[in-house]
Amino acid sequence: MSVGTTSATFNIVFIVSMAFCVFIGGWGLVDPDSMTGTMLGFTNYMLKSGSWAWLFICTCFLILSAYMAFGPYGHIRLGADDEEPEFSTASWIAMLFAGGMGSGLLLWGAAEPMYHYISPPGMEGGTPAAARQALVITNLHWGLHAWSIYAVCALVIAYFTFRRGEPSMVSTPIKFLFKGKTGESVGKVADILAVLSVVFGLAGSLAMGTLAVRSGSFYAFGTSETVTMSLTILGILFVCYMLSATTGVDKGIKILSNVNMVIAIAIMLIVLFAGPTQFILEAFIDSIGAYMSSILTMSFKLFPFEGLTGWSAGWTLTYLIWWIAWGPFIGIFVARISRGRTIREFCFGVILVPTLFSMLWFAVFGAAGFYIEMHGGGGLKELIFEDVTKALFGFLAYFPAGDILNILAVALMFIFLVTSADSGTFVLSMMTTDGNLNPPVVQKMVWGTLIAAITAGTLFSGSVTVAKAMAITGAIPFTVIVLLQIVGLLREIKKERKDLPKPIEARGATVGQVDA
Repeated sequence: MSVGTTSATFNIVFIVSMAFCVFIGGWGLVDPDSMTGTMLGFTNYMLKSGSWAWLFICTCFLILSAYMAFGPYGHIRLGADDEEPEFSTASWIAMLFAGGMGSGLLLWGAAEPMYHYISPPGMEGGTPAAARQALVITNLHWGLHAWSIYAVCALVIAYFTFRRGEPSMVSTPIKFLFKGKTGESVGKVADILAVLSVVFGLAGSLAMGTLAVRSGSFYAFGTSETVTMSLTILGILFVCYMLSATTGVDKGIKILSNVNMVIAIAIMLIVLFAGPTQFILEAFIDSIGAYMSSILTMSFKLFPFEGLTGWSAGWTLTYLIWWIAWGPFIGIFVARISRGRTIREFCFGVILVPTLFSMLWFAVFGAAGFYIEMHGGGGLKELIFEDVTKALFGFLAYFPAGDILNILAVALMFIFLVTSADSGTFVLSMMTTDGNLNPPVVQKMVWGTLIAAITAGTLFSGSVTVAKAMAITGAIPFTVIVLLQIVGLLREIKKERKDLPKPIEARGATVGQVDA
């Protein structure tokens, strides 16, 4: 059966995943404290007891990405040898951000650097050294490691889908390792774990984003901050992302992603030039040097001698595991939009470009926040520690035309949520239709409705950590799946030789077969 013509709308992966989602979502709604306690207890135990392994594994993602970019396979194209990229570079980069971390950058742009500035691990807070270290830590969490995890998860899918003509599924690389019924069984488990990670990771992010939009609406328009308002925002969001998801990647998601980037860059430039411009630019350049000079040490640092392993588990490891939780979603989505790129071009575009932009973003918002605390009126840190969902909008109030900036920020946050939800809905539909690159509308409607329902339950219960805990919990066993994917990729890509542009198995696969 070809990738594009699957007729199994409701297959075993869909049925089992849906059953788990309904059960776990119901548990979180009926007894959120029990759900949260169970999942967070398991997560905290695994992060603390296996902290050395998680950090080492995530750092290996970065090492592997560098090898794939600069090693012997960098020239390999994710598609036919003469195939051109499906999307322009600008639209491609915009969609990477929209699906990956757009809303997170907004939510944490001023907040996370301030957290580490006030309370850095192993040193005194509120000092110039703490400010420099705060940007290093933030860049560690949002920079090369994060995007390398995304890149590896996407690369294994893109290679097998577009180079080898196989289904765009998490299980595809694994089936090259295990044959027969074993491969089928392991593959189904991998696909189900991937679906669960996407559903609950997306629901947690949408819940946090909805609360941030509610806070922004309060600042910009004076609206209420009630559960009813949260559900109203979610309802509007649901309508928008379903309309976008049903129009396909090349229309709705692409257009909204481009709009996102324009607004995001506009807000960043306003903060840059309306704020302490020289201070921000100096902090940005300084942060590049500090990050690059510290990355080797920080990539393996767990603070065992300082007794701060709890800090590592609560911040660095939680972030890295969170990126793995989003791996199946971002992996399939990024693979879907990266057709026709070489592996080297893919790695540069998926890792280096977003990392540099993220570093600039945190330098602009973080350094401006530092300046307010060091040389301005202060008060920002109290607001951030009180409620992180209000951090961005409270921060923008320090700048000229703060009301206009808040309106733009609300619009940007909302559109980022739309693009995350519609791309997530699209990916879930692909994952439960045997990798269909253009899944049916009914599948998108089912998953879009389920995501909205779980998000609504999370908002109603007032416990955002329910979905977040589930996503992180699902990411822990899914890490094993990713490692198996990597083994499958490395074994199969060896068949790519200079004297044989395509492996024997792929010679008969044409672009038409993949799109059929």
